[in-house]
Amino acid sequence: MVAGAPIRIADADDPRIAAFRSIRERDLVGREGRFVAEGTVVLRMLAASHAADGRFRAESVLVLENRLAGIAGILDSLPADVPVHVADRAVFNTIAGFDMHRGVVAIGRREAAQAAGALIASLPSDSLVLAGCGISNHDNMGSLFRNAAAFGVDAILLDETCCDPLYRKAIRVSVGAVLSVPFTRGGSAQGMLEGLSGAGFEIWALSPRGEAAIGSIVPSERLALVAGTEGEGLPAAILSRFHTARVPQKPGLDSLNVATASGVALYQMALAKGRIG
Repeated sequence: MVAGAPIRIADADDPRIAAFRSIRERDLVGREGRFVAEGTVVLRMLAASHAADGRFRAESVLVLENRLAGIAGILDSLPADVPVHVADRAVFNTIAGFDMHRGVVAIGRREAAQAAGALIASLPSDSLVLAGCGISNHDNMGSLFRNAAAFGVDAILLDETCCDPLYRKAIRVSVGAVLSVPFTRGGSAQGMLEGLSGAGFEIWALSPRGEAAIGSIVPSERLALVAGTEGEGLPAAILSRFHTARVPQKPGLDSLNVATASGVALYQMALAKGRIG
């Protein structure tokens, strides 16, 4: 697999780069499974997914001319039918609609999304899962995926009220982990968690008023952590149905940010399960 020769773009209105125009205002989420992958690290993750299992594929790439040599290895790993467009700084920024310092952007496409039931069924007997309910902030979403990748999470399940992890900012904040950690999004939180419970997962809902300190949890073979939205947290129906855990902290502050809290909790769970040393 080797990407084709770079295509020089001298006009920001060139129809060949129409998908890249004004990407800040016109994100591609929800448009036939397409998304914007921004930066060298994210492009590398996209290329790796394209080569490995094809869950995500690169459709086209736009590169600032002075960045071309530095990412040659990544571009060479893409199939020859993926066009690579090159532009100078003025044209590149006009296309993007703002001064994009990274100088590397791609249009990716997600193949058919896996249903929650199928993803759960595909998990190994020893699994660690993160479930998200009502996560609406793209920075938090990206951070959740970054945490999950760091601590060996096997999959992320998101309910229908969560924002799309394939939003440009979420992918960027995750440093491409959205493209490496298997995930599914849709359905009710209760249905999603009952599906995990039925598959033998011990479920712990994260709450500032949780019954157990996160470090005291005895790990089960199949373990799931549930994180809720900022402010309101998890619904009472979930907190009353499943075990609850807290991240101990000094008095005076209501709670940690969901991304920070999930990072601490996943660290403790991964440590207890022997996934990190």
